[in-house]
Amino acid sequence: MMILMLATAMTVAMLIATVFGLHQEAERVRLDDLDRRHRFGKHR
Repeated sequence: MMILMLATAMTVAMLIATVFGLHQEAERVRLDDLDRRHRFGKHR
């Protein structure tokens, strides 16, 4: 039973880390795109 709890905890931790990583990557891409638009004078 203990090994199942450990496996569940590790799975949840990896899912949280994946979601956090995807959020960070999306934010970086958004900021890069925003910077690129300002650099080349293309404003919305």
